[in-house]
Amino acid sequence: MKIVVTGSLGNISRPLAEELIAKGNSVTVISSSPEKQKEIESLGAKAAIGTMEDVAFLTETFKGADAVYCMETFGFFNPDFDYLQYIDQIAHNYKDAIEASAIKKVIHLSSIGAHTSEGVGILKFHHSAERIMNQLPEDIIIKFIRPVGFYVNLFGQIPTIKSQGIIVSNFGNQEKEPWVSPYDIADVIAEEFRLPFDHRKIRYVASDAVSAIEIAETLGKAIEQPHLKWVTVTDEEYLDGLLNIGMNKQIAEDYVAMQAAQRTGSIYQDFNKHKPTFGKVKFSDFAKEFAAIYNK
Repeated sequence: MKIVVTGSLGNISRPLAEELIAKGNSVTVISSSPEKQKEIESLGAKAAIGTMEDVAFLTETFKGADAVYCMETFGFFNPDFDYLQYIDQIAHNYKDAIEASAIKKVIHLSSIGAHTSEGVGILKFHHSAERIMNQLPEDIIIKFIRPVGFYVNLFGQIPTIKSQGIIVSNFGNQEKEPWVSPYDIADVIAEEFRLPFDHRKIRYVASDAVSAIEIAETLGKAIEQPHLKWVTVTDEEYLDGLLNIGMNKQIAEDYVAMQAAQRTGSIYQDFNKHKPTFGKVKFSDFAKEFAAIYNK
């Protein structure tokens, strides 16, 4: 199968490309960075250098492919950036390029929380992107992959752990919550490329369920800080912290709202109705990866 992968060599796209190539597929990886070309080609993939903002580039890259994997991403620190408008534009670009290139098989990276536009904070952009992609003709089969919170998001806590010896968030208690490894997401996407494209579907992905207390204990042991604690602050305190490090105000406010929805559990309403089988990478496995990054 000829498959186009967006997302350059990110946390999901790299292992996905590697797995697809290992299974004998012909893979093209889209990247906006010319510096990534040699690295992409070293995997055995073809590099397509261009941007998601360029519909003509996307259309030309998609032509001749059997299937595409689409994802959206953006930075958090541009003060003048309207992320909702941007995501809508990228989703429309995908939609237009898919139609123009006659692609019939699409896998789209979405997220937990995409089932609604209300009460999920920043994740509402996934709801909007799914809505736009669902406007494609019915003969184009789309599979929406909805992972839960990423283990790797915890890397953002490293500066606070090193400076204060704590993990800080506006959610977290003794209740277990689902988390996911990008490797398990890549495995699920690769599996969905092998499975029939006979109807549109939504598939949730999770790797393990752990509480905030367990996260602190496990990471503390891995980095040899046995007294590491998870400290839950108010929404206002957490927002102040994000703004102080320069995060875009709109994004910061919606990020806090997303984590507040984790605190109440409302973000998991649809996930709880369609719980997946957990993947292979457990939190204890990720703790080793975290320790390696922490100790660099």
